[in-house]
Amino acid sequence: MPEENQPRPLPMYRQRAISEEFAAYCEEAFEHRRNAEEDFDEAAYREAMEMTLARLRQLEDEGRA
Repeated sequence: MPEENQPRPLPMYRQRAISEEFAAYCEEAFEHRRNAEEDFDEAAYREAMEMTLARLRQLEDEGRA
């Protein structure tokens, strides 16, 4: 069978890691809270986000996320 008749493999799309999804979500939430009329302790939220991201990345490295 000639090579030109062989189906081409589908392109592989890189799926975003859970940690990337979470970081993007947090950035959107931070932007929303900054623009809201309510008080917002960004430093505390950032600290919590970084702790969570560290754990998510650890799980990803272990192949568990």
